[in-house]
Amino acid sequence: MEGNQTIITRPTDPTDPGNLKAAARKVEEDVKTFTFDKSYWSFDKNDPNYATQAHLYNDLGKELLNHAFEGFNTCIFAYGQTGAGKSYSMMGYGDDKGIIPLTCCELFNRIGRNYDNTIIYQVQVSYFEIYNERVRDLLNPKHKGNLKVREHPTLGPYVEDLSKLIANSFQDIENLIDEGNKTRTVAATNMNRTSSRSHAVFTLLLKQKRHDAETGLDTEKVSRISLVDLAGSERANSTGVTGARLKESANINKSITTLGKVITSLADASSGTSRKGAIKVDSFVPYRDSVLTWLLKDSLGGNSKTVMIAAISPADYDETLSTLRYADAAKRIKNKPVINEDPNGRLIRDLKEELQLLRKKLGVEACFSDNQQVIAFVDGEGNFVKKTKEELVNQIQTSEKLMKEACETWEEKLRRTEEIQLIREKTLEELGILIEKNAVGVHPPKKVPYLVNLNEDPLMSECLVYQIKPGATRVGRILKMRRE
Repeated sequence: MEGNQTIITRPTDPTDPGNLKAAARKVEEDVKTFTFDKSYWSFDKNDPNYATQAHLYNDLGKELLNHAFEGFNTCIFAYGQTGAGKSYSMMGYGDDKGIIPLTCCELFNRIGRNYDNTIIYQVQVSYFEIYNERVRDLLNPKHKGNLKVREHPTLGPYVEDLSKLIANSFQDIENLIDEGNKTRTVAATNMNRTSSRSHAVFTLLLKQKRHDAETGLDTEKVSRISLVDLAGSERANSTGVTGARLKESANINKSITTLGKVITSLADASSGTSRKGAIKVDSFVPYRDSVLTWLLKDSLGGNSKTVMIAAISPADYDETLSTLRYADAAKRIKNKPVINEDPNGRLIRDLKEELQLLRKKLGVEACFSDNQQVIAFVDGEGNFVKKTKEELVNQIQTSEKLMKEACETWEEKLRRTEEIQLIREKTLEELGILIEKNAVGVHPPKKVPYLVNLNEDPLMSECLVYQIKPGATRVGRILKMRRE
């Protein structure tokens, strides 16, 4: 790294007798240079140019937090090969905190320094993972299955029934992250996979309510801070995986590949040209080809201020070159962020109009004969739409859920947060997992025997302590005998 530049050199092949690849290297240069907004060196802590976690946060996290307080949606996502340091940059390890905890800490520090009595701050948190194209809520054990991803004209893509829990302090955030990671680790242990094999999305919803004493009016700003730790890409032929692990890698590669296609399409659309240099009028962006890109739609080319961290490693030249090329393309993407003022009032108004229209059309359908199941009508945006009775009922139920959530009071949200907290703690206790706030590393001996979870992933290793309860305890799986 030199300034804002990252320079990559193709390694020589020691198994290449007589330099047989010389001809190929003439076509493709050995040294390539990429220029980015920032270029960090984090290999040797003794190096004077070594970039610490605080260095990374001060350059990236602080600026996006400023934008969030202004009312903009913001997003930071880490992209790159397996083992390049994405989870370390986002979450950190031990006392070396990453962007997510540092951002949350500073968020509540700023709220604590607010002496303006006309402003009220409210913070909600959601935490979910995407594994094998399935969405799983990490904060609510009741949601054990796959949560549906939907899209609304006002809200954009969202996860239906995803828990949004209230956080009143940084301690609350730390507890939620800790318990969410434990839930993630339990699933990883049961499914025989590691945490790095799923995409983790941690979201902060910051609401600012301001009361104008002169006019007596209340205004509201709502910003969404999305912090995304992507799974690393790994090629099946180099890892030798088979069976369920091969399917897992295929799904991860599908979402990572689709992310690459989305970045390329958006970059082409922003520059107005195709990769071959031809002028493009409309470029199709394949957001819906994977759950990950669908949910990141606003962050990529939409209503958000977004930072991409491209994590690279000297372990694999081709993977590093691919990551740098995608990061280079991402520079050309132009987002269209706007300040989200009074979004809740607008959402409630839109939902009321939508429900009124849908219920009216459903009433018309009830008068139809049994064989006439399709209704054609013009929606609120002037589009000609055809829907079956089943689709109309489903859309009404979805809109009613959104309406109920939008009209929910803060007291009701707080009560639901406390209920989910008790369910989460009870679920972990039933599994024999020690509930201890901010417990890091191996715990001192307890009053009863216990087992410590050890894992190849440092973010998962030793973060679970299974207490052995009185009586008989069986370890392992029960094998069923099969008659030949």
